[in-house]
Amino acid sequence: MKKIVVLTGAGISAESGLKTFRDSNGLWENHKVEDVATAQAWKADPEMVLEFYNQRRLQASRAMPNQAHFYLAKLEKYFSIIIVTQNVDDLHERAGSSKVIHLHGELTKARSSKNPSLIYQINDKRIEIGDLCNEGHQLRPHIVWFGEEVPMISKVIPYFQYAEIVIVIGTSLSVYPASGLIDYIPSNADCYYIDPNANENMNNINFKLISKNAVIGIKELVEKLINN
Repeated sequence: MKKIVVLTGAGISAESGLKTFRDSNGLWENHKVEDVATAQAWKADPEMVLEFYNQRRLQASRAMPNQAHFYLAKLEKYFSIIIVTQNVDDLHERAGSSKVIHLHGELTKARSSKNPSLIYQINDKRIEIGDLCNEGHQLRPHIVWFGEEVPMISKVIPYFQYAEIVIVIGTSLSVYPASGLIDYIPSNADCYYIDPNANENMNNINFKLISKNAVIGIKELVEKLINN
């Protein structure tokens, strides 16, 4: 089976009612990024940071996968496919995709604030001050905050290097290092970029641009790939 790599961003989750992380007013869900999504914010006011992510977790748990998620899951029947997502929700998994790598962490997990290898599945549960890991340290959201390293980047690069088909959906490709992943794509791979602002965001001439939202664009592309 042909190897497909899909890179998804906030645009696909937005169609399930989840707000994108970067609104047009420069705020992140009405919060300044530096107040809720940095190590400095965690040190200054951990209770506020926890509450912010507790609300995001609740919101994500109530959201439902949309048809774009289901169409990507459908591709598993026909291709060897892996989804690399910048999103921290679990909508891909709930739609049926079995091979999903989260670059920026997962809302449904918590981890030790001292030992990043201690990760716990919490689903939709809250994290409170006083919730500790097995080593006695405060739990924090399993999220890659701005300014932190993205440990999964090195693990996903080989998937892009050996991809035969690459699909980029709902991301402006403005956040590094995720934006650099397209530089590893082989020159002979078939590449597609689905985004309402595709013509503005993508300058790589190797990509076929589909200037539509995720649901409509993915439906058209999946049907094309399956029927070819």
